[in-house]
Amino acid sequence: MFEQLPMYQNVGNSAYKKDLKNIILLCNYLNNPQNNFKSIHVGGTNGKGSTSHMISSVFQEAGYKVGLYTSPHIKDFRERIRISGEKISKDYVTEFISKNLDFFKKNNLSFFEMTVGLSFDYFSSKNVDMAIIEVGMGGRLDSTNIINPILSVITNISLDHTKFLGDTISSISREKAGIIKKNIPVVVGETQDKTKEIFKQIANEKKCKISFADQFDYDEYGCDLKGNYQKKNIKTCLNSLQHLQDQFKISQDNIVNGLNNVIKNTLLSGRWQVIEENPLTICDTAHNESALKEIVEQLLELDHEKLHFILGFSNDKDIEAIANIFPTNSEYYFVKPNVERSMESKLIMEIFSKSKRSGNNYKSVKDAFAKANNEADKEDIIFIGGSTFVVAEVL
Repeated sequence: MFEQLPMYQNVGNSAYKKDLKNIILLCNYLNNPQNNFKSIHVGGTNGKGSTSHMISSVFQEAGYKVGLYTSPHIKDFRERIRISGEKISKDYVTEFISKNLDFFKKNNLSFFEMTVGLSFDYFSSKNVDMAIIEVGMGGRLDSTNIINPILSVITNISLDHTKFLGDTISSISREKAGIIKKNIPVVVGETQDKTKEIFKQIANEKKCKISFADQFDYDEYGCDLKGNYQKKNIKTCLNSLQHLQDQFKISQDNIVNGLNNVIKNTLLSGRWQVIEENPLTICDTAHNESALKEIVEQLLELDHEKLHFILGFSNDKDIEAIANIFPTNSEYYFVKPNVERSMESKLIMEIFSKSKRSGNNYKSVKDAFAKANNEADKEDIIFIGGSTFVVAEVL
């Protein structure tokens, strides 16, 4: 059933619903399972997935039964819904669909709405101690935004999904700030000139405590997520845990072990993930200008002879702006993964060429990877990314 539905992950605009009417209707029908467990709501442009997994991992190390809802998935739909690292069972998904199919059809629910309802129902039925709920897109009108969390988290703001959220940092900030709830503390990961006052104003209106994680000094913690950008996410995680210390027993050892075992505990993948050592081959799901800029900066810091970039993008991205953050003296392999909303590789190649970053386009990610492997020397580095869909085809 889910495979037959249009999902934003695959088709984009036509699958997106910008209101809460259906999810409210569904959750009322399910007896509002979202009210039966404590939750943390995590939004933002970049880093919300990693931050959600970090928080979950720490809670797991502390012995709590933790629900984790994230999107999109990379390989398997069931990645979206986990309890203490274990994916929801196929049987539970099948039974949920069969039991509620008539209601879904009658009310024309979207893929995302059904998935959010499924996650709430699952976490409630399994009596989780805590659920970490990642926003899908935006915040104010996202289907996850009917929960009553004990903490709201907004990692950062940059331009992405501008067709839906607005084309300015200010408008996007207000959409993301829609998850701020009355009298519920909010953690903002990064202090940004264009967003700080907006968040402070809304927090004041909602009478809730606000903190900016990057304003705090913390001891340095190790983490098995190795991208440089994770340092900001670690601070956001630590500041979030600080807000919860009176409600949950979480020790310093729990934090240390949680951050060092995020991948083991939650099975997170696709974040600065090394998939081959010779030549060094790294993939990452970073997919907008600000996230990719940090990736490129870190790649340039590594010892290498030449960089090889295997890149594909969704059709809603500003490729001209993205192209300019990549080095000119590198090899490029442009791809279109097998997803409808992906941009044609030939078009990407043409836009990059105008920015003096030339390369060839390939029929598949695998073909491009094989070519890069053949061309790269052992001192070179291969990077694969630009889209979750590109990464999915090499993992």
